[in-house]
Amino acid sequence: MFDTIIKNVTIIDGTGAAPFTADIAITGQKIARIGAIDTAEAMQWVEGEGLALAPGFIDIHTHDDTNVIRFPECLPKVSQGVTTVIVGNCGISASPAVLAGDPPDPMNLLGERKDFVYPTLASYIEAVNDAQPAVNVGALIGHTTLRNQVMDDLLRTATPHEIIAMQALLDRAMSEGALGLSSGLAYASAKQANAEEVMQLAEVLAAHNGIYTTHMRTEFDAILEAMEEAFATGRHAKVPVVISHLKCAGAGNWGRTVEVLDAMETANQHQDVSCDCYPYSASSSTLDLSQVTDEIDIFITWSKAKPEFAGQLLADIADQMGIPLMEAAKALQPAGAVYHCMDEEDVKRVLTYRRTMVGSDGLPNDTHPHPRLWGTFPKVLGHYCRDHALFSLSEAVHKMTGMSAKRFNLLGRGEIKEGAFADLVLFNPDTIKDTATFENPISLAEGIEQVYVNGQLTYQQGSVSEKRSGIFLKRQ
Repeated sequence: MFDTIIKNVTIIDGTGAAPFTADIAITGQKIARIGAIDTAEAMQWVEGEGLALAPGFIDIHTHDDTNVIRFPECLPKVSQGVTTVIVGNCGISASPAVLAGDPPDPMNLLGERKDFVYPTLASYIEAVNDAQPAVNVGALIGHTTLRNQVMDDLLRTATPHEIIAMQALLDRAMSEGALGLSSGLAYASAKQANAEEVMQLAEVLAAHNGIYTTHMRTEFDAILEAMEEAFATGRHAKVPVVISHLKCAGAGNWGRTVEVLDAMETANQHQDVSCDCYPYSASSSTLDLSQVTDEIDIFITWSKAKPEFAGQLLADIADQMGIPLMEAAKALQPAGAVYHCMDEEDVKRVLTYRRTMVGSDGLPNDTHPHPRLWGTFPKVLGHYCRDHALFSLSEAVHKMTGMSAKRFNLLGRGEIKEGAFADLVLFNPDTIKDTATFENPISLAEGIEQVYVNGQLTYQQGSVSEKRSGIFLKRQ
């Protein structure tokens, strides 16, 4: 007897293959059978005619590190069909970290000092499994987090002794199940780390079959040089490289994704490189003074110094304060911002690139977050796939499931096949859409009918089940 059968559903299996119609049976955590199945063989069944069934979406670029523990319902993610999140991106991770003071920028994106209480990855894994979030969790280890644990000053390159200490922390975390190392070299807390520092840390990864992901040193004019640094790190360490949220930022940089993707193709002739991307022409992070300009709109999402100005454009805040743009930005620090810094054609070009995966890069602790937190995956499927025919539904699903699972070695995930884990999203391909906007970013997607995580019905009709079944996914 099966636990659940989904009948007459269009299956998009996550491999990029053409959709097909069949029944699917779930027993325990796994997909037990695919084919023609009698409803009498199940304890319950769901009619899937007119709907599509895909593997649960894998959000490979998140900053949900502490949120999967503090807010285990994970509504922003599971409501858009996400069943697995990868945390620890952009050089910042919740472990291994215990802070002596306030978290430095950009670690403050993950929470406050009290949220960094995981001296080892093992202690973080225990906390995740105790919280039992609605989604599965895999973790990268952040370069900036490692620096913060062993260095007394982040505004310099690490000494040989400090690098050895960071290598030991990373090696232990990899042994405990981390997926790899991430860096955020564009941020002040890591900018002074030279390429050799990062390469020496990346050396630890190969023995553990790990991966290196990077928020590169720049996404502006010198992007090609930054990409070559990332590729060189992968070559040195003999590990795969993922370029985080690949983009050409800044008005003067628009259109350069042609040469950027050419560089990706050239590198791929000699090594394993890929990238992730979110489907928006605006980025979001902490308020970075080096990005303050009057060439683009900069929206302030939060400010510790002047919280009353959150939810306004920086230019309007400067006018109200009667001071120049840069002075206003300094007065708001520390703060968060959305930068309308990209060209839509560049976004499309990166999204369609054959080695691009989908990741939200959502910031769950922003009081007025970028809409990508709630809308990334439905926007790809509705806006870009259905409405603009940027790619087929099979290809779109592959970019957010099978490709991602293979890249991060998430065995048994990302595909619909017998014996695979039953991480599944049932959706209406004709109505799926993101409803989150820059003005109203906290909004449930439409067209997501049901979400199963490890075989358990986790989300339907706008709410998360009281019984959550997410687990921590160790590197395999």
